[in-house]
Amino acid sequence: MMEEKQGTIAEVIFRNDKNGYTVAVFETEIEAFTAVGNLPYADVGRSYVLRGEFTEHPTYGEQFAIKGFEEMMPSTEDSIRAFLASGVIKGIGKKTAAAIVSKFGADTLRIMEEEPKRLTEISGIREKKAAAITEAYGKHRAFARVSMHLQQYGIGADYAMKLYHIYGPETIKAVEENPYRLVEDIFGIGFKKADMIAEKMGISADDEFRIKSGIKFTLSYFASEGNTFLPQRMLCEKTGELLGLSIEQVEDQLTAMVFEGNLHLEKLEDRNVVFLMPYYMAEQNVCKLLAQLNSAGLKPIAASAASLIAKTEFITGIHLSENQKHAVTTSLNMGVSVITGGPGTGKTTIINAIINVLEESGLKTAIAAPTGRAAKRITETSGHYASTIHRLLEYYFSESENMMRFGKTEESPLEYDAVIIDEASMIDLILMNALVSAIRPGTRLIMVGDADQLPSVGAGNVLRDIIDSEYIYCTRLTEIFRQAEESMIVVNAHRINKGDYPDCNAKDKDFFLLRRSAEKDMLETIKELCTKRLPAFYEEISPASDIQVLTPVRKGILGSINLNKELQAVLNPPDDSLAEKVFGDRIFREGDKVMQIRNNYQLAWKNLEDFTEGEGIFNGDVGFVQKVDRQFNELTVVYDDVKHVTYAFNQLDELELAYAITVHKSQGSEFPVVVMPVSWFPPVLASRNLLYTAVTRGKKAVVLVGSEGKLHGMVDNNRIKERFSGLGTRLGKYLGLGGL
Repeated sequence: MMEEKQGTIAEVIFRNDKNGYTVAVFETEIEAFTAVGNLPYADVGRSYVLRGEFTEHPTYGEQFAIKGFEEMMPSTEDSIRAFLASGVIKGIGKKTAAAIVSKFGADTLRIMEEEPKRLTEISGIREKKAAAITEAYGKHRAFARVSMHLQQYGIGADYAMKLYHIYGPETIKAVEENPYRLVEDIFGIGFKKADMIAEKMGISADDEFRIKSGIKFTLSYFASEGNTFLPQRMLCEKTGELLGLSIEQVEDQLTAMVFEGNLHLEKLEDRNVVFLMPYYMAEQNVCKLLAQLNSAGLKPIAASAASLIAKTEFITGIHLSENQKHAVTTSLNMGVSVITGGPGTGKTTIINAIINVLEESGLKTAIAAPTGRAAKRITETSGHYASTIHRLLEYYFSESENMMRFGKTEESPLEYDAVIIDEASMIDLILMNALVSAIRPGTRLIMVGDADQLPSVGAGNVLRDIIDSEYIYCTRLTEIFRQAEESMIVVNAHRINKGDYPDCNAKDKDFFLLRRSAEKDMLETIKELCTKRLPAFYEEISPASDIQVLTPVRKGILGSINLNKELQAVLNPPDDSLAEKVFGDRIFREGDKVMQIRNNYQLAWKNLEDFTEGEGIFNGDVGFVQKVDRQFNELTVVYDDVKHVTYAFNQLDELELAYAITVHKSQGSEFPVVVMPVSWFPPVLASRNLLYTAVTRGKKAVVLVGSEGKLHGMVDNNRIKERFSGLGTRLGKYLGLGGL
């Protein structure tokens, strides 16, 4: 039940100055309690009317959850003195606060607002300091008024603070002129939230700002699904459905947006298509720069490719097949080349041979991959340092622009003679654009990957488009080598990829299907496998570290969310000795396996073995919760056994439990043992290439749990979801023109 409480902040337990999230002791005339929620600039001595309700926290007991607030300006001399002494007004400390109140008494705040020059009557306050105090107090009062005004539109204090940081005193005017601008300006406000705000303001359904925002939202939504453009007719239909308007109404504003330069419209493959400008510019640029790199002159290698390959074979004791030698040779002779193949076809061997030849020739080489996990794996298998593409391009936060930027660009290119990119199927269009922009013509670009894996999470179908265009030379690896042939994981991966059913449960092998029909039985079997059967069979594996449950979906009984709850309960159950933190619908407990779910290039880490420090934890990095510290409201995660990272409790939205993860999240990783349910899943996910991707993540064993019929159905379902992407078509035009 919503209640209203009037009182004063007695103690601030925690406050995040960026978003206003606060935990504080709040005192009224008759009671004191813990208040939790968004209360920007809260400090001891400040008075509020809080609106909210009491809730029961499983760890911290009863709390008052703040839903809204109104600041009450102090009126007595003691309360004014406490308010000013709290530090809320820059330039006023305890001594200055006492002097001001001693001079002006209960009239102090009126003097500060209406007659600020009188502050110079106080000893030690000159005109410059008086002006600074007045400005700080003005900002404080302005934000309070803005926050109160925006509450009527359903805009909470946290978003009010973000808006005020951007628009300042013009916040109310900016929001009321066009609430849809919030979608682009404020992270966390999507189109639907902005639409609700606009409705409360009385903005009409056919308002031009609403339609234009709806068009951008539709394009952005489909970009998040992997598409760089949409056919014009489809865009207008989808936007019309979203807004409840006719296609003609949408088309009118679409035409205006094209003329304004906000969207790009062109004819591609005999149909009119519409791009958001960043994706259009990126496609154009990637095409142009790939063509330049492909045709540029190269620094010569030290001797013939054949002799250098022979020398590498002699030194390493590894003999390359004729097709592998061909892959190495073409990558040395071409400005841009692609090497693609499935598991066991020797991609890592080829990468190592290329690196050795380049080093023998004195050519400086960079090795990178789209994710930190993939880069780490390259380093382990090749012995050569590999970084993420973002780190290679010196991704950094620009404080002056308040956004992330690449340090390496066309104006400040990479100083390498060759760049090798592994796991290239994971590269999206925007990252590819950044990469090729930073590579000088004359540098070899060698892309290695499995084109049959799931495509990138971001928009585009870069590796597949490059291969299909036939403009860039591609070596396809099809031969499975003897050692890999002994693994049913490798054999079955290739069978699945060709559309053949996998051979399960061969004696003394590494690929199993445990037949179960009911989802509840599948769930219990997965729990039993992780806790008992697999650790007993493979004595050297750790249940939490070495067994990875993969699933196609997030929701449902066999989705990653529920699987994590169930697996946490059996692999790391509640214990009085293990501290834990409840965050939303998640519980993070000491010992839990967790995953970072977004790139955070500013998150600091410390290596407590060699005392090195650095920044950057990446989407997909998996670690373990070492400590939950309630006193300091922070949680420590250890990555790679040595990297210690501290998260404030309000940063825990960057973490998820990782006993089970989606197949999409597993891209670029390998795990000793993979366990995956095989049940009914949406057809778009119950596909051959998703199954193929999941199977190829396992090194020592793959265990599928479910129905043979559903397994065969996944193999039969080769309907790869079409992505709208123009890169392949554009590159194909270069081929038709014979290059530039």
